[in-house]
Amino acid sequence: MPASRSPSRAAEPIPRSRSLWPVILIVLAALLAVIVFELPASIITHFLPPTVHAEDFSGSIWHGSAGKISVMARDAGALEWRLHPAALLGMAVAADLHWVKVGFVLDADVKLDGKGIYVHDLKGSGPIEDLRDLGVAAGWRGTADINFTDVHVDFGKPRSAAGDIRVSHLMAPQIADGADLGGYDLRLADGAVDGAGKVTAQLNDTGGPLDLQAVVNYSAADRSGILSGTVRERAGAPPALQSQLENLSQLRGRNPQGRVPVDLEFSF
Repeated sequence: MPASRSPSRAAEPIPRSRSLWPVILIVLAALLAVIVFELPASIITHFLPPTVHAEDFSGSIWHGSAGKISVMARDAGALEWRLHPAALLGMAVAADLHWVKVGFVLDADVKLDGKGIYVHDLKGSGPIEDLRDLGVAAGWRGTADINFTDVHVDFGKPRSAAGDIRVSHLMAPQIADGADLGGYDLRLADGAVDGAGKVTAQLNDTGGPLDLQAVVNYSAADRSGILSGTVRERAGAPPALQSQLENLSQLRGRNPQGRVPVDLEFSF
């Protein structure tokens, strides 16, 4: 007699409770996603450091804005963000940011993970006087254009940066009686930040009454830096500027090219 065949497993009925589990999990995941995506933007206040305060919220945690931000009690403008949910799978937070401080606007792609903050395509511009609350000296005026491809800062010091900051029509009441001092470019090339977090940038003029060639060195550990270089007036420079440079040359002297050495220390 031919051997009898055992009943096929495929023919066995699937328990109803087991067949419903995938559907239940999908429904729960969808419900959780809806709940999370609908969380109000104001929930970010629970994740801000003590020195940062935000209010006037709108939107959700995924695409929202804070109309008023302050850092150490200083007005820091307004911020709009759009989070990238996929970054959460890699234990990171990523977002497109749009920051406004009066007439100054910045846009950037930002990622935060256990190794620090990564900023890509940081671009923006505006009047530097609108940044007075954030440290720009009173009386200084001009327009700044910021363009950085990459910036990496860990939780203690900078790690890398590449880009530049251009300032045009720079003016200050204490220099040349407030005359237009022209434009300047602060450039950080690849390798501008060393392993200790020290930053070296080139500073040169882009046209105007001053011919400036300088290097800026900044130490994150000391929060201080020094600008070292030489400067000389160009033909047609305002008389007040020529007089100030002549007074400086009496103290510092001029090199064979007629340039005056300058060394300025600063701190943050």
